[in-house]
Amino acid sequence: MMRRLFPAALLAAFCAIGLAAAEKPNFSGVWKLNNAKSDFGPMPSGPEKFERTIDHKDPNLKMTTVQAFQGQERSNDVEYVIDGKEKTIETPMGPVKVTPVWKGETLEITVSREIQGNAIKSVETWSLSEDGKTLTVKTDISTPQGDFSLKFVMDKQ
Repeated sequence: MMRRLFPAALLAAFCAIGLAAAEKPNFSGVWKLNNAKSDFGPMPSGPEKFERTIDHKDPNLKMTTVQAFQGQERSNDVEYVIDGKEKTIETPMGPVKVTPVWKGETLEITVSREIQGNAIKSVETWSLSEDGKTLTVKTDISTPQGDFSLKFVMDKQ
């Protein structure tokens, strides 16, 4: 009896591992912010432009973000290795500590930085719609002045 159950249990375990790996979404694509579906928290309105071009080959994720606010457009590039390890990334605003990790089907990116002597922490939670056409990024931000949340809903182009 035990000899018959062991191969079945082993096969079930391998299938479960395969399903867990298959659950991770691929965020590759060009994404444009949908202002109407987004929530900008304490900000009166969203950016005039917010687009992300993502190349995701797990565990590597490369992203270019182009955004415009009050007529000023800027672009930045980042690269992550989604492995749950904290890394320091140099940005135009100084170094930031980034920890990208999978939490089931969602990607969680924790970012810590210091701005004018103040510690700022944000946690982005990325989720992809079932049809793969909508990327939702919920961001919880903690500052010495208080906490707030944003939700950017982006449509695949």
